[in-house]
Amino acid sequence: MSEMPTKLAEIVDEFAAAPRDVVLEMLLEFADVIPPLPEGVDRSELEQVPECQTAFFLRAQVNPDRTVTTLFDCPPEAPTTRAFAGILAEGLAGASAEDVLAVPDDLYQRMGLAQAISPLRVRGGTAILARLKRQVREQIA
Repeated sequence: MSEMPTKLAEIVDEFAAAPRDVVLEMLLEFADVIPPLPEGVDRSELEQVPECQTAFFLRAQVNPDRTVTTLFDCPPEAPTTRAFAGILAEGLAGASAEDVLAVPDDLYQRMGLAQAISPLRVRGGTAILARLKRQVREQIA
C-alpha cells in the first residue's frame, strides 16, 4: 500500500502545525479551490453525500493510467464543506487510485480540525472521503 500523496500530506502537516485560531481561516481558503463542474457534466451524474448538512455531490473517476479525477459540487453558502472538498481536490490532484485508497480515514482529525469545527462537520468531511475511496475501490475491482 502506498503512502498518502505528498501534496495532501503537506496540507495535513500545515494544518496540524497551525495555531488553533488560524485553522478556520486556513480551512476557508480551500473553499475557493473547487472548480465548477465541467461543461456537460450534470449533478445527477454525481453521488450525493447525505451525511453533509448541505447538498454535496461527488464523483471519483479512475482514468486508464490509474490516476483519479475528482468532481465536487457544493453550494458557495457551505464554505466548510467546500473546504473539505477543496483540500481533497488539491491534495489528490494527479494521485493514483492506490494513493487515494491510502488516505487515512481520520484525515480531518489528523489535521486538527476536530478541535476547530463541530463534530457534525467533521463527520460530513469523513463521509466525503469514505465515498470517494469507495468509488475508487469499485472501479479498480
